[in-house]
Amino acid sequence: MKNTNHYAILMAGGIGSRFWPVSTTQYPKQFQDILGVGSTLIQITFYRLAKLMPAENIIILTHKDYKEIVKEQLPQVKDEQIVLEPCMRNTAPSILLGALKIKKKNSDALILVAPSDHWIQGDLAFQENIEEAFEIVASEDKLITLGIEPTFPNTGYGYIKYKKDDADGLKPVLRFTEKPSFKKAESFLEEGNYVWNAGIFIWSAKFILESFQKYQPETFRLFQKGVEVYNTEKEQEFLVENYQKAQSISIDYAIMEKSDSVYVIPAKFKWNDLGTWRSLEDELIQDKQQNTIVNGRLLPLKSTGNIIKTKNNKVVVLDQLHDFVVVENDNVLLITPKDRIQEIKAIRDKVVDQFGEELG
Repeated sequence: MKNTNHYAILMAGGIGSRFWPVSTTQYPKQFQDILGVGSTLIQITFYRLAKLMPAENIIILTHKDYKEIVKEQLPQVKDEQIVLEPCMRNTAPSILLGALKIKKKNSDALILVAPSDHWIQGDLAFQENIEEAFEIVASEDKLITLGIEPTFPNTGYGYIKYKKDDADGLKPVLRFTEKPSFKKAESFLEEGNYVWNAGIFIWSAKFILESFQKYQPETFRLFQKGVEVYNTEKEQEFLVENYQKAQSISIDYAIMEKSDSVYVIPAKFKWNDLGTWRSLEDELIQDKQQNTIVNGRLLPLKSTGNIIKTKNNKVVVLDQLHDFVVVENDNVLLITPKDRIQEIKAIRDKVVDQFGEELG
């Protein structure tokens, strides 16, 4: 039987602009079937969390423009489970808001915070990690994060350094490092007590709110003013008036890097944040020419190492093209070298400036 004290905050407000032109402001990455598996990322994540707790205990934090998309993709979700952010203010304000809403419903609540647009393989291992963390925070004031065992010196991820010991499971966190240089990332792997920061957190509603009150008192006071109207019809009116007043700051900077009660559990499952188009190569099978194709039919004529995603299972013929990204939506076709992938956000901005915001 699922524990009714277990809740989740599902973060679904980002744009995912590095996956442009498939991911757009109107229809972001979390609502897309990026890997061609038949379900969108938010659908996959929601059903994974629903195995751990009552589905009605999952609240979805998203931008106000995405309410109808959420309802379309998750028709079983009630309106009161969808929390609409009037504007983007990073992860800390949305997590604080979610925790206050949950605490008002259940003072004994334990909360899992999870991104909606990451790719996880190994649901059973994920469940074991989360249940272990829930068991700890039920009786101890700890802020727990899950860390991913690094497989190579990735410079695009944040790293968590933990205190070395011989025991498995929970480990005290010593330091967070954002996106290190390649040389530094190599040294982290050599030291052996670093994990990737997956942005997955577990804590009690009571202790995360105490932590906000201690480390982010102004933001806490701002959102605390709305407690009387949370989970009522007047909630949205309060958010429209006050949400933009909150400092835009991540939960890592706001709380995790300041608290001395932060611990990490090395994850047992396979994880990918799907940060760029190149991440598809890590998750999908390539053809004999090392091309990766999603939702299309490829004829590669002396073409190797390409990433292709089309609409409607289109036939794609590539002639002597090597290491390119070829992706499209209804209105935009993007063809760019893989080594220019980090420039996609800038390319998107140029398209928006020249051809209109609706294309971004």
